[in-house]
Amino acid sequence: MAVTLKILLVDDNPMVLNLLRRELAELAPVTTAADGADALLKAVNEMPDLIVSDFQMPGLDGRQLVETIRQRPTTSNIPFVLMATRTDISEKLRGIQGAVEDLVEKPFFVKDAMARVKRVLDKIALEKMAREAPGETVLRGTLAQMNVIDLLQSLEMGRKTCALTIANNGDQCELYFSEGQINHAAYGSVRGDDAVYKVLTWTVGNFQIDFDGHSSEQTTTKTTQGLLMEGLRLLDEANRDGES
Repeated sequence: MAVTLKILLVDDNPMVLNLLRRELAELAPVTTAADGADALLKAVNEMPDLIVSDFQMPGLDGRQLVETIRQRPTTSNIPFVLMATRTDISEKLRGIQGAVEDLVEKPFFVKDAMARVKRVLDKIALEKMAREAPGETVLRGTLAQMNVIDLLQSLEMGRKTCALTIANNGDQCELYFSEGQINHAAYGSVRGDDAVYKVLTWTVGNFQIDFDGHSSEQTTTKTTQGLLMEGLRLLDEANRDGES
Protein backbone atom coordinates (compact mmCIF):
# COMPACT_ATOMS: atom_id res chain seq x y z
CA MET A 1 0.00 0.00 0.00
CA ALA A 2 1.15 3.51 -0.68
CA VAL A 3 0.27 4.75 2.80
CA THR A 4 0.79 3.39 6.30
CA LEU A 5 -2.40 2.17 7.95
CA LYS A 6 -2.96 1.05 11.54
CA ILE A 7 -5.50 -1.53 12.72
CA LEU A 8 -7.00 -1.84 16.20
CA LEU A 9 -8.20 -5.42 16.79
CA VAL A 10 -10.67 -6.05 19.63
CA ASP A 11 -11.72 -9.46 20.97
CA ASP A 12 -12.14 -10.87 24.48
CA ASN A 13 -11.12 -14.39 23.37
CA PRO A 14 -7.29 -14.60 23.64
CA MET A 15 -7.03 -17.46 21.13
CA VAL A 16 -9.10 -15.65 18.49
CA LEU A 17 -7.30 -12.38 19.22
CA ASN A 18 -3.87 -13.93 18.61
CA LEU A 19 -5.02 -15.80 15.51
CA LEU A 20 -6.49 -12.70 13.89
CA ARG A 21 -3.58 -10.53 14.97
CA ARG A 22 -1.12 -12.78 13.12
CA GLU A 23 -3.24 -12.72 9.97
CA LEU A 24 -3.96 -8.97 10.07
CA ALA A 25 -0.28 -8.20 10.63
CA GLU A 26 0.26 -9.30 7.01
CA LEU A 27 -1.89 -6.33 5.96
CA ALA A 28 -0.95 -3.55 8.39
CA PRO A 29 0.50 -2.89 11.88
CA VAL A 30 -1.92 -4.18 14.53
CA THR A 31 -2.66 -3.05 18.08
CA THR A 32 -4.87 -5.33 20.18
CA ALA A 33 -7.43 -4.77 22.93
CA ALA A 34 -9.09 -7.48 25.03
CA ASP A 35 -12.31 -5.58 25.73
CA GLY A 36 -14.34 -2.58 24.63
CA ALA A 37 -13.13 -0.27 27.37
CA ASP A 38 -9.47 -0.88 26.52
CA ALA A 39 -10.31 -0.44 22.83
CA LEU A 40 -11.92 2.93 23.50
CA LEU A 41 -8.80 4.22 25.26
CA LYS A 42 -6.52 2.98 22.49
CA ALA A 43 -8.78 4.42 19.78
CA VAL A 44 -8.57 7.85 21.42
CA ASN A 45 -4.83 7.71 22.09
CA GLU A 46 -3.59 5.97 18.95
CA MET A 47 -6.18 6.94 16.30
CA PRO A 48 -6.20 3.73 14.22
CA ASP A 49 -7.25 3.81 10.58
CA LEU A 50 -9.55 0.81 11.08
CA ILE A 51 -11.10 -0.97 14.06
CA VAL A 52 -11.88 -4.68 13.70
CA SER A 53 -13.98 -5.78 16.66
CA ASP A 54 -16.00 -8.69 17.93
CA PHE A 55 -19.60 -7.86 18.83
CA GLN A 56 -20.23 -10.16 21.80
CA MET A 57 -17.96 -8.90 24.60
CA PRO A 58 -18.54 -8.37 28.33
CA GLY A 59 -19.04 -4.80 29.47
CA LEU A 60 -18.80 -2.52 26.44
CA ASP A 61 -19.86 -4.69 23.51
CA GLY A 62 -19.09 -4.07 19.84
CA ARG A 63 -22.23 -2.05 19.16
CA GLN A 64 -21.68 0.16 22.19
CA LEU A 65 -18.06 0.62 21.15
CA VAL A 66 -19.14 1.80 17.69
CA GLU A 67 -21.71 4.18 19.15
CA THR A 68 -19.24 5.61 21.70
CA ILE A 69 -16.53 6.08 19.07
CA ARG A 70 -19.04 7.82 16.77
CA GLN A 71 -20.04 10.27 19.51
CA ARG A 72 -16.49 11.61 19.94
CA PRO A 73 -15.51 14.27 17.38
CA THR A 74 -11.88 13.11 17.21
CA THR A 75 -12.78 9.46 16.54
CA SER A 76 -16.16 9.73 14.83
CA ASN A 77 -14.79 8.91 11.35
CA ILE A 78 -12.78 5.79 12.22
CA PRO A 79 -14.07 2.93 10.03
CA PHE A 80 -15.30 -0.28 11.68
CA VAL A 81 -15.55 -3.94 10.77
CA LEU A 82 -17.70 -5.90 13.24
CA MET A 83 -17.65 -9.68 13.64
CA ALA A 84 -20.95 -11.22 14.80
CA THR A 85 -23.20 -14.24 14.42
CA ARG A 86 -25.97 -14.26 11.83
CA THR A 87 -28.57 -13.96 14.61
CA ASP A 88 -26.84 -10.95 16.17
CA ILE A 89 -26.50 -9.28 12.76
CA SER A 90 -30.17 -9.71 11.93
CA GLU A 91 -31.58 -9.00 15.39
CA LYS A 92 -29.17 -6.74 17.29
CA LEU A 93 -27.14 -4.94 14.64
CA ARG A 94 -29.79 -4.11 12.06
CA GLY A 95 -29.84 -0.43 12.95
CA ILE A 96 -26.06 -0.04 12.96
CA GLN A 97 -25.16 -1.46 9.55
CA GLY A 98 -24.86 1.99 8.00
CA ALA A 99 -22.33 3.01 10.67
CA VAL A 100 -19.81 0.27 9.88
CA GLU A 101 -17.82 -0.61 6.76
CA ASP A 102 -18.63 -4.31 6.94
CA LEU A 103 -20.22 -7.00 9.10
CA VAL A 104 -18.37 -10.34 9.05
CA GLU A 105 -20.61 -13.27 9.93
CA LYS A 106 -19.33 -15.80 12.48
CA PRO A 107 -18.24 -18.54 12.26
CA PHE A 108 -15.98 -17.65 9.34
CA PHE A 109 -12.97 -18.97 7.48
CA VAL A 110 -10.03 -16.75 8.42
CA LYS A 111 -8.98 -16.43 4.77
CA ASP A 112 -12.42 -15.12 3.79
CA ALA A 113 -12.55 -12.71 6.74
CA MET A 114 -9.09 -11.34 5.90
CA ALA A 115 -10.12 -10.80 2.27
CA ARG A 116 -13.07 -8.69 3.43
CA VAL A 117 -10.91 -6.69 5.83
CA LYS A 118 -8.38 -6.13 3.03
CA ARG A 119 -11.13 -4.70 0.79
CA VAL A 120 -11.94 -2.18 3.50
CA LEU A 121 -8.25 -1.36 4.04
CA ASP A 122 -7.73 -0.79 0.32
CA LYS A 123 -10.67 1.63 0.26
CA ILE A 124 -9.24 3.47 3.28
CA ALA A 125 -5.78 3.58 1.67
CA LEU A 126 -7.17 5.04 -1.53
CA GLU A 127 -9.07 7.72 0.38
CA LYS A 128 -6.00 8.51 2.50
CA MET A 129 -3.88 8.86 -0.63
CA ALA A 130 -6.43 11.33 -1.99
CA ARG A 131 -6.43 13.33 1.27
CA GLU A 132 -2.64 13.55 1.20
CA ALA A 133 -2.86 15.25 -2.20
CA PRO A 134 -5.09 18.21 -1.25
CA GLY A 135 -6.52 20.30 -4.04
CA GLU A 136 -5.68 17.70 -6.68
CA THR A 137 -8.37 15.87 -8.60
CA VAL A 138 -5.92 13.36 -10.08
CA LEU A 139 -4.42 10.57 -7.95
CA ARG A 140 -1.43 8.58 -9.26
CA GLY A 141 0.12 5.37 -8.04
CA THR A 142 1.64 2.06 -9.07
CA LEU A 143 0.14 -1.40 -9.33
CA ALA A 144 2.78 -2.54 -6.84
CA GLN A 145 0.98 -0.33 -4.31
CA MET A 146 -2.51 -1.52 -5.22
CA ASN A 147 -3.32 -4.11 -7.87
CA VAL A 148 -6.12 -3.84 -10.42
CA ILE A 149 -8.66 -5.97 -8.54
CA ASP A 150 -8.07 -4.02 -5.31
CA LEU A 151 -8.43 -0.74 -7.20
CA LEU A 152 -11.75 -1.74 -8.75
CA GLN A 153 -13.14 -3.02 -5.46
CA SER A 154 -12.00 0.12 -3.62
CA LEU A 155 -13.68 2.44 -6.13
CA GLU A 156 -16.82 0.32 -5.98
CA MET A 157 -16.94 0.36 -2.17
CA GLY A 158 -16.33 4.11 -2.15
CA ARG A 159 -19.09 4.60 -4.75
CA LYS A 160 -16.71 6.80 -6.75
CA THR A 161 -17.48 8.54 -10.03
CA CYS A 162 -14.17 8.88 -11.84
CA ALA A 163 -11.92 7.81 -14.70
CA LEU A 164 -9.29 5.16 -13.98
CA THR A 165 -6.41 4.82 -16.44
CA ILE A 166 -4.09 1.82 -16.11
CA ALA A 167 -0.83 1.62 -18.07
CA ASN A 168 1.47 -1.37 -18.42
CA ASN A 169 4.48 -1.62 -20.74
CA GLY A 170 2.99 0.64 -23.39
CA ASP A 171 -0.53 -0.78 -23.14
CA GLN A 172 -3.33 1.32 -21.64
CA CYS A 173 -6.86 0.70 -20.44
CA GLU A 174 -9.39 3.37 -19.48
CA LEU A 175 -12.25 2.53 -17.15
CA TYR A 176 -15.03 4.94 -16.23
CA PHE A 177 -17.02 4.63 -13.02
CA SER A 178 -20.39 6.01 -12.02
CA GLU A 179 -21.23 5.64 -8.33
CA GLY A 180 -18.77 2.77 -8.07
CA GLN A 181 -20.01 0.89 -11.12
CA ILE A 182 -17.94 0.56 -14.31
CA ASN A 183 -20.10 1.89 -17.14
CA HIS A 184 -17.45 2.07 -19.88
CA ALA A 185 -14.05 0.46 -20.51
CA ALA A 186 -11.66 0.73 -23.45
CA TYR A 187 -8.45 -1.21 -24.13
CA GLY A 188 -7.23 -0.38 -27.63
CA SER A 189 -10.02 -1.48 -29.96
CA VAL A 190 -11.63 -3.65 -27.26
CA ARG A 191 -14.62 -2.17 -25.44
CA GLY A 192 -16.81 -3.09 -22.50
CA ASP A 193 -16.59 -6.27 -20.42
CA ASP A 194 -13.71 -7.77 -22.44
CA ALA A 195 -11.58 -4.68 -21.89
CA VAL A 196 -11.96 -5.11 -18.13
CA TYR A 197 -11.10 -8.82 -18.25
CA LYS A 198 -7.84 -8.10 -20.12
CA VAL A 199 -6.30 -6.06 -17.29
CA LEU A 200 -7.37 -7.95 -14.16
CA THR A 201 -4.07 -9.83 -13.90
CA TRP A 202 -1.81 -6.79 -14.32
CA THR A 203 0.56 -6.47 -11.38
CA VAL A 204 3.13 -4.15 -12.97
CA GLY A 205 2.44 -0.67 -14.24
CA ASN A 206 0.88 2.61 -13.14
CA PHE A 207 -2.60 3.91 -12.47
CA GLN A 208 -4.18 7.34 -12.53
CA ILE A 209 -7.57 8.25 -11.06
CA ASP A 210 -9.23 11.43 -12.29
CA PHE A 211 -12.07 12.23 -9.91
CA ASP A 212 -13.39 14.77 -12.41
CA GLY A 213 -13.43 12.19 -15.20
CA HIS A 214 -16.61 10.54 -16.43
CA SER A 215 -18.17 9.02 -19.55
CA SER A 216 -21.78 8.81 -20.70
CA GLU A 217 -21.03 5.67 -22.74
CA GLN A 218 -22.44 2.36 -21.49
CA THR A 219 -20.37 -0.49 -22.88
CA THR A 220 -20.29 -2.87 -19.91
CA THR A 221 -23.10 -5.32 -19.17
CA LYS A 222 -22.38 -6.26 -15.55
CA THR A 223 -21.85 -4.60 -12.19
CA THR A 224 -18.28 -4.03 -11.03
CA GLN A 225 -18.51 -7.07 -8.78
CA GLY A 226 -20.06 -9.08 -11.60
CA LEU A 227 -17.18 -8.14 -13.91
CA LEU A 228 -14.64 -9.19 -11.30
CA MET A 229 -16.33 -12.52 -10.66
CA GLU A 230 -16.72 -13.33 -14.36
CA GLY A 231 -13.18 -12.18 -15.15
CA LEU A 232 -11.69 -14.38 -12.42
CA ARG A 233 -13.83 -17.30 -13.60
CA LEU A 234 -12.51 -16.91 -17.13
CA LEU A 235 -8.93 -16.73 -15.86
CA ASP A 236 -9.40 -19.87 -13.79
CA GLU A 237 -10.92 -21.64 -16.79
CA ALA A 238 -8.01 -20.58 -19.01
CA ASN A 239 -5.49 -21.81 -16.44
CA ARG A 240 -7.20 -25.21 -16.24
CA ASP A 241 -7.22 -25.50 -20.02
CA GLY A 242 -3.51 -24.64 -20.09
CA GLU A 243 -2.72 -27.41 -17.61
CA SER A 244 -4.63 -30.09 -19.52
